[in-house]
Formats: sequence, structure tokens, C-alpha cells
Amino acid sequence: MTDYYAFIAGKKVTADKKLPVVNPATEELLGTFPECTQAQLEEAVSSARKAFVLWSETDGEVRVKALHRMADLIEANAGELARLLTLEQGKPLKGRGSEFEVQGCVTWLRATAGMSLPVKILEDSDQRQAFLYRKPVGVVASITPWNWPLLIAVWHLAPAIRVGCTVVVKPASNTPLSTLRMVEIFNEALPAGVLNVVTGDVGRKLPGHPGIDKVVFTGSTPVGRKVMREAAAGLKRLTLELGGNDAGIMLPDTNINRVIEGVFWGAFINGGQTCGALKRLYVHESQYEEVCRALTEIATGMPMGDGLDDNNLFGPVQNQVQFNYVRELVDEARERGARVLCGGEARDGKGFFYPLTLLADVTDEMRIVKEEQFGPALPIIKYSEVDEAVARANDSEMGLGGSVWSGNIEQAKIVASRLECGTVWINSHGSVAPHVPFGGVKSSGIGVEFGIEGLEEYTVIQSMHVPQH
Repeated sequence: MTDYYAFIAGKKVTADKKLPVVNPATEELLGTFPECTQAQLEEAVSSARKAFVLWSETDGEVRVKALHRMADLIEANAGELARLLTLEQGKPLKGRGSEFEVQGCVTWLRATAGMSLPVKILEDSDQRQAFLYRKPVGVVASITPWNWPLLIAVWHLAPAIRVGCTVVVKPASNTPLSTLRMVEIFNEALPAGVLNVVTGDVGRKLPGHPGIDKVVFTGSTPVGRKVMREAAAGLKRLTLELGGNDAGIMLPDTNINRVIEGVFWGAFINGGQTCGALKRLYVHESQYEEVCRALTEIATGMPMGDGLDDNNLFGPVQNQVQFNYVRELVDEARERGARVLCGGEARDGKGFFYPLTLLADVTDEMRIVKEEQFGPALPIIKYSEVDEAVARANDSEMGLGGSVWSGNIEQAKIVASRLECGTVWINSHGSVAPHVPFGGVKSSGIGVEFGIEGLEEYTVIQSMHVPQH
């Protein structure tokens, strides 16, 4: 067992009280992290405010070099970070697991370093010139979840640092260790105070703290609403990437053999513990049983176990609460008549392992359709008419992502445009790219991440009017 430290004003800090982190594959104690105090929270915010004065005025090329140096440091410590991530989060090292996530951090850091927000000339007439400047918003509070701890932290902090903001990160208490280590590593590339991390319940005070100018939060919709309420008093800028109950629609002309692996991974990447994963699959009645058989064949052949074993492609659900929730939703569906194609029963022994589960003959009234399961279970829903499928897909308070699967791309684009979601994929689901904006509508969030539009979220505008004479 190892003690880990918070990082404030360029230095390691700890606290009298330590909190435990449990390995979800073994349920054994992995390490401890500090329950930061109110005084330490104040020091973190204060150090970020002091650092902002200089960092916001630093030449853009210095910040670009810092991001590339951070990427270099991730690469140099990739093995340590990936292993620690597997131990605390549960995802496997290989496949689309921890090594994949760590490499994603490198990709996003370098891509963000290549983005810029040049001054815009809005008018250049005989009377005047008008310019639009983008200025860093200030001190950013980054609140991250337990499903992709490292990558989502980088999604938050990279654009902030690129435009000249400073950051206080608060990682999820289920998975703080890899983030603590990553922030310590990043501080080798940054002036003291630019990037700080606090842990424990005191982090809940960040959204309402008067020294914070912007809050970026990734997590559930209920917690997102609470963050928004707390930030409202200070009229803080917000970026909220919240829950999703993404629907996928397979049109009747879909070539099943060609797309079925994409459907599977769209639903089960990270064991289904992804906001933008495929959570509901609508299949035309003419192909329904064939799709059920094809997905079952894939799912039953996937090895699940401790992520440190290179042979495993799936690990445990990250925590006991989420494990119980997934089991509850599957049990409720079974009791109401759903057909369990595979999985559906938790295995005995240590670890929060829930098998890959496919449910057929599911109805819209079942909780596993209405609620976001956020785990390794997928309901497969039969439909008769495409208009009906679109209406049922849109019948949700969520609107993060969606997908359409078809052999006719133009027809798929027409159907995709009717889905009420911030991102829609055709013949894939869940892929993201650093240059393509990503964000939700309805109760799935406010604002966007990635791309120039995501970079702009960390700035405020200043218009300048200059007379020509």
C-alpha cells in the first residue's frame, strides 16, 4: 500500500486524515490519499490566482512548449500511470484500456498545443477598426469522474493551460491516485501554482468558491445540477458534460456482419462505463434475431478478469454502488419479461465483476431503457417503422450522443439529423477526436469540449473599437 499526495503551489502536501482506495478487481486496499483541509483548499485557489497573473501574460509559444513537455512526461511515465490506472479503476491494461487511455492523454495534449485563438478583425473601414480578443477566463475548477480519470482530466486542463488559465483539479474519490501522480508529473513542466490538485470532500466547495472563475465538470446529471446551483451565485462560467442514454438505430438495410463489432464496442467500451457509450439499441424486426445472435456470439467470447492479466479485455465495474445498480436494472428487466441472451448473473468471489449482459424483448417502460445503466448491460429493442424508432430514441431527457447504422450513408444522414443529441455517429458509436467539438443537449450538459469551440470555452471575449482618425 502506498500513500499518495495532493499537489498545491508546486509542492506535495498531505493531511492528517487519509482516505482509502480499493482495487475493484480484488477489493483489497490499494493506497491512501489525503482528506484535504479547508486551509489547503484556500491555498490551492490562492496559488492558482497568483500564478494566473503571470501565466495569463506568458507568450503563447511558452504555453505550447509546456503542453508538449507534459506530453513527453506522460510518455516517459506511461507504464507507471497505466498500471496505477488499472489497479484503481479496474480497466484492463491492454485493448481499449489503460494503455489506450494514457496514449489518449498524449494525443490530446499535443493536439491542443496546436490550436490557437487569433485576434479577429470584425471591421476595417474608413471610420474604425473593430477587433475581437479572446482572454483567459481565470482560475478553473476541474471536477473529474471515475470512469476515465486521466483522459478526462487532460480534456479539462489542456485547453485551460493552452489559453492561459490556471487550474485546481478535484478527482473522483474512487480513482484519485493516478490523477495525483499525473499532476505531480505535469508540475515538472509548469510554474508553481498553474496546476494544483486537492482531494476529499472539501473539493465539493470549489464550484461556489469566490476565487474560482469557471467550473468544468464531467459526471452525472444530478451532480451537474448541483454544481450549476452552487456556481450560480458567482455567475461562474460552466462547461458540464453530463449523463447520456445514447440510442443507436440499425436501419433495415444494415449489413450486420460489417457493423456488428462496431456496435458491440460502441456499447461495451470501458465495460459500458462511458457517458457517450451506446446504451439502447433499436433494431428493425426483420433483423432483430440475427443481431441478437451476432452480438451474443461476440459477448460470450470476451475474456473478463483482473486487468493486470494481459489476456483480459474487460475488468470489473469500478465500484460496489455501480455494480449493485447495474444488477438491479438487469434483475428488474428480467422480472418484467426481458430475455437474457447472455450474462445477467454476477459471479461469485472477490471483485465487482458483472458479466457482459445482453437483454432482448425489452420494452421502453423498463428501467434499463429509461435510465442510464453505465455498465456492461445492453438492452436490444425491436421496432417496426423508422419514424417510430426515431421517436422512441428521442423520448429521453438525455441528449449526449446517438448513432445510425445503415448500408445507405445518405439515408443514414437523414435519420441521424433527426436525433436529439449533441453528437451523432454513422456506422460507429462513441469515437471522439481532439479537433471535433463534443457536448450534450437537453439534460446531458452545457457547453462543448474539444476543437476551437472547446478552447473558446476557457476564454471571455473583449471587443476593441479603434478609430481610424
